[in-house]
Amino acid sequence: QVQLVETGGGQVQAGGSMRLSCTSSGRTLDYYVTGWFRQAPGQEREFVAASGAGGSTYYAEFAQGRFTISRDNAKNTVYLQMNSLKPEDTAEYYCTAATKMTSSQYEYDYWGQGTQVTVSS
Repeated sequence: QVQLVETGGGQVQAGGSMRLSCTSSGRTLDYYVTGWFRQAPGQEREFVAASGAGGSTYYAEFAQGRFTISRDNAKNTVYLQMNSLKPEDTAEYYCTAATKMTSSQYEYDYWGQGTQVTVSS
């Protein structure tokens, strides 16, 4: 079983940076695709980024060049570094794990509880 816990959310001003962390208890993340999704109030959950077990990465268009997903297998942790944040990045951010690289939330088997990111203008 994979149990995911996100940390690192909070409030930041526009243009600032924030790093989210996601740690798994239980099964190692080594062999999983790990991803980040976000959901703003009144909107659907959307894909942000994913990291394959072999180090490949995949980003949503809005995340390209601003967000970086990385993983530390020794710590069983995945990170999302977010730079040049905008008010429209305000959302609940979720860590997730799947067995294949995909941007579809329906393909992800395990989800964290989420962490709130608020970007003020």
